[in-house]
Amino acid sequence: MPSEQVIKPQDVRKKGVLKTVEIPLNSYTKRLKDVKNDYSADDLTAMYHDMRLIREFENMVQAVRTVKEYNGIEYSYTGPAHLSQGQEAAAVGQAYALDLDDYTFGTHRSHGEVLARGLSAIRRLEEKALVQIMEDFRHGALLRSVEKFAPSSLNARETAELFLLYGFMTELFGREIGFTGGLGNSMHVFFTPFGIYPNNAIVGASAGIGAGAALYKRLRGENGIVIVNSGDGSISTGHAWEAMLFSTMDQLNKLWDEKYRGGLPIIFNFMNNYYAMSGQTSGETLGFDVLARIGAAFNQDALLSERVDGYNLFAVIDAFQRKKRAVLERKGPVLLDTIVYRHAGHSATDPNAYRSREEMEGWMGVDCLGSYRKELLEEGLLDSNLTDTIDGSVKEKITLVLKYATGLQESPRMNMHADPDAIAKYMFSNQKITRLSDDDPEVLGKKSENSRYKKISAKVRRGLDENGNKVSPLKVFSYRDAIFEALIDKFYEDPTMILFGEDVREHGNSFGVLQGLYESVPRHRLFNAPIAEAAIISAAVGYAMCGGRAVPEIMWCDFLGRAADELFNQLAKWQGMSAGLVRMPCVVRVSVGHAYGAQHSQDWSSLAAHIPGLKILYPATPYDAKGLLNSALGLTDPVMFFESQKLYDTGELFAPEGVPRDCYEVPIGKCDVKLKGSDLTILSIGPALYPALEAAEELAQKWQLKAEVIDARSLIPFDYQTVIESVRKTGRIIVVHDACERGGYAKTIAANISEFCFEELDAPPVSLGAHNWVSPCPELEKYFFPSKQMILDAVHERIKPLPGYSPLFDLSLAEKLRQENLGI
Repeated sequence: MPSEQVIKPQDVRKKGVLKTVEIPLNSYTKRLKDVKNDYSADDLTAMYHDMRLIREFENMVQAVRTVKEYNGIEYSYTGPAHLSQGQEAAAVGQAYALDLDDYTFGTHRSHGEVLARGLSAIRRLEEKALVQIMEDFRHGALLRSVEKFAPSSLNARETAELFLLYGFMTELFGREIGFTGGLGNSMHVFFTPFGIYPNNAIVGASAGIGAGAALYKRLRGENGIVIVNSGDGSISTGHAWEAMLFSTMDQLNKLWDEKYRGGLPIIFNFMNNYYAMSGQTSGETLGFDVLARIGAAFNQDALLSERVDGYNLFAVIDAFQRKKRAVLERKGPVLLDTIVYRHAGHSATDPNAYRSREEMEGWMGVDCLGSYRKELLEEGLLDSNLTDTIDGSVKEKITLVLKYATGLQESPRMNMHADPDAIAKYMFSNQKITRLSDDDPEVLGKKSENSRYKKISAKVRRGLDENGNKVSPLKVFSYRDAIFEALIDKFYEDPTMILFGEDVREHGNSFGVLQGLYESVPRHRLFNAPIAEAAIISAAVGYAMCGGRAVPEIMWCDFLGRAADELFNQLAKWQGMSAGLVRMPCVVRVSVGHAYGAQHSQDWSSLAAHIPGLKILYPATPYDAKGLLNSALGLTDPVMFFESQKLYDTGELFAPEGVPRDCYEVPIGKCDVKLKGSDLTILSIGPALYPALEAAEELAQKWQLKAEVIDARSLIPFDYQTVIESVRKTGRIIVVHDACERGGYAKTIAANISEFCFEELDAPPVSLGAHNWVSPCPELEKYFFPSKQMILDAVHERIKPLPGYSPLFDLSLAEKLRQENLGI
């Protein structure tokens, strides 16, 4: 808590009653007859057209998923089909109220929202701009395909409608020409030129990403707001709660500079169809009764919460117009409880056993599409011939596009035979962009005036003095200082960079790495987040996705589990799922603990390395820490940067000139030979470097075995060539890391080396990790993490017997087999 905000006991201990604001429920009751003069006839007709197109699009998806045929076109679709027939008014009304610079994020059931936003954008854009978007997207390839089947008589907007349908449909069916190369499919489709940002298959996951996008809009001064569309089932997820807590931090209104002050520009819109799959949220699985009530938990304005009749098109328009104004006036965030109902089950194959016929018929009787059609006819705004014409035209367009989208010759899938790297090439952008904006970075004074910067500038930058003795930790430029120096340099270079996490500002994080940084970096660029790891990572994803550089911090490696989805399903996957359209300039700093017991002393780098789409760095020296962090902070790829608490006080023992003051980079994906040898290769990951060197010294002194010690530095990508060259020379290898041995990354490397170097090996590769136990108290850690003793034990038992050596641990294969049988 900042020292300028004083919490007074006489205030917080005072007797009283907390009153919450009233939350409106379905307060808008006007219908078409009441508002028809507020809209043009073209707009009213267009809204019917869009609702009808969405309904027919979803009828088509349901047909090819279930009966494998639509309007005479046979096609067997086997992918996901989470449909929203019955919710069209909520989608079209929302789109009508939004502008081109507003962003919408959705969920697995967002076909309607995507089509509504796309059709709205097509009408709002100038024709020249619309044509330019189609020409620019994927170098015009999708437009060229549309032109092959589109009637030549169509104008630009009519062509754009087919462009939208074709891009969406080919994405749905996994075709390379789809909006994201067929890699996103039904649940992840998006098209940012129309303001449609990624939809998400994980329930509630868009909430935090949307919060990060809203943060980007605020900090970068961009127009518009962010809408996150979720289902009512998502309200029970940590994603949604943490995102709303993150978006209502008091510092946004009380501490940030005036320019950035105010609630984030975001509306959390819950499409409340009363069911989370088959679980009835009101009456069975949750207890809020009225979803809008949830808003009262987050701030004194109850998130300006409101229940909206999502079956009334004009109630939806009114709500979003009003709430958008409030958000732009910085009175947000906002929560909307939009009442809808899906005609179909959770998915196309759902038998609906959990819903009564009476209930379903009741909702079908007030169907938003049928009701709106009836009102248009009653008010004389359309006649039945015109509505029939619209209905027929919609079906004709969908049939036309479906025929071309399902033809493998016209719309092929990725050819994995011709291009085995068709998917692999999208996993990383591998771009180097040191500044993501040409603006001047907002900082507080000169970097040279920062007290910590001045202090470490005076430190000794090499860990050994002229006599080869270690320099005192109080005087040496440490691993901790190296990370600070890289970060402060980047804050003065990249104006988009922000850093946030738990206790990162005045406290300088729990290990002093960031101490003093707040003197130079304003609060909106360096701020404390709530204890909400999921929100920390997902907000970073959203911020990076929109074009900024995010550096979220996870205080302890053990807490990665609280952000597992955000790291492994969001951060790691969007570049691949978007076919490279999304960049992810995000460096997640993770502090790997020790001496704190079983829930604070785990090395989970192997867990992260298992997930495709992340670059994993794990430096062991100050020189490498600064150089690798500099490299990571210039990338547009997601990076997990592991820092060992064991090493924070360590000085530089290897670089002859110590750690340079100027900015430099260490190449990612390149091992470093820290000690040359000829008889045994010891490959270390992270802090295991130091016991590896101790073991190498003893092997040389007592048994005249010269070990070559290689520091991995980078896990993903990994430099196998350096290791292979060493093993071809030594014939033996031990791979050592602090992660648990079972399933560890050391095991992966050892297995690969056995394949790459099979002919040159004189003994099987050995992987050595921490025991498959819970990590113990500090006094017993020497028996848990790999030590000099354990490395020597492994050499003796598994590589080459050491004369006169008595092992501390039984690392024989027989003992290993026994432990595996016990699961330990």
